[in-house]
Amino acid sequence: MHIYLVGGAVRDALMGLPVKDRDWVVVGATPQQMVAQGYTPVGRDFPVFLHPRTREEYALARTERKTAPGYRGFTVHADPDVTLEQDLERRDLRINAMALDARDLAADGGFDAATDRLIDPFNGRIDLQRKLLRHVGDAFGEDPVRILRVARFAARFADFEVAHDTMDLMRSMVARGEVQALVAERVWQELSGGLMQARPSRMLEVLHACGALPILLPELQPELSGGGAAVEVERLQRVDRAARLQFALPLRFACLLLGTAQPPAIARLCERLRVAGDCRALAELAAREHACIDASGTLDARALLLLLERCDAFRKPERFAQLLQVCACAAGAWEDRPYAPHARLLAALFAAQSIATQTVALQAQAAGLVGHQVGVQIHAERMAAIAHALAGSN
Repeated sequence: MHIYLVGGAVRDALMGLPVKDRDWVVVGATPQQMVAQGYTPVGRDFPVFLHPRTREEYALARTERKTAPGYRGFTVHADPDVTLEQDLERRDLRINAMALDARDLAADGGFDAATDRLIDPFNGRIDLQRKLLRHVGDAFGEDPVRILRVARFAARFADFEVAHDTMDLMRSMVARGEVQALVAERVWQELSGGLMQARPSRMLEVLHACGALPILLPELQPELSGGGAAVEVERLQRVDRAARLQFALPLRFACLLLGTAQPPAIARLCERLRVAGDCRALAELAAREHACIDASGTLDARALLLLLERCDAFRKPERFAQLLQVCACAAGAWEDRPYAPHARLLAALFAAQSIATQTVALQAQAAGLVGHQVGVQIHAERMAAIAHALAGSN
């Protein structure tokens, strides 16, 4: 039995990047042998085990054979006779198909990229030096998830280019309908991962170049009669600005959709991809209200209060603050100028929050008001507080 460190950990170490997750491949072992040594089986589709102490994943070396469309249409062969090179050959990119013998590693798992023996049958190190994202072999074309993975890697390593033959292969996969076989959860997993990289726009550019974007995200396709090219550039700039500002995923997702999709289209997209609830809520809110927020400098106290109520700002002030961040990002604020509506809207919210609603409700009830009338009284008190705050700022 031989154990090897493989994939992203080797790649990142060679690039001088911090290694966050380590994956291991075991050659020459059976599932029974792994269990006998204290490993815990966790793999559903192929044999994967958790180390008894570190809890890192150890997978038996395996090969795969395509049997049906989509990324689940494979038969896995994981036997002791599968070699390390056969396992590496089924991987997506050459930069992810390198390995190190565990016996060469230090006790803490570290290694010296200059002196330790690198197992690199597909010249992944050369592709690292050339800054190329190139597929390992023909098996790449059997798994449509790899289109998404290449796009995500392009967003992470923004100075890397997709090799021409890899792009041609991705286009052929799209043409024969492989992308339609992707399941929603996996699409969202890869798209959200790409949005959290340094240059999310690169993910969109790669998906557009291979023809997958209109299939995966048809709601983002701008109308040609509406200056589509300008809209596209603006979207790319916006998602990259959100990344520079280190926004969380819900804000980046809202920035992606802002101005290019209306709430009904966003709802359809989120339902189809089973998007996380916090991402969907903020994206729909931003699409519905960003124009009003941009123009809020002209609103009086009544209109400002109605805007705050529509945004549910009193119950969810944190989400309202995120909404303002999204709108500011779309306006290009924080880089060369402040976002004008920000201070005014927060001042209005703070003034309205200063009203002790429970006290107002008790006073209204004492005066004989009930039900909806109590809410009207609270609304009036909040509007007066906002008007007073606006008058004081003039």
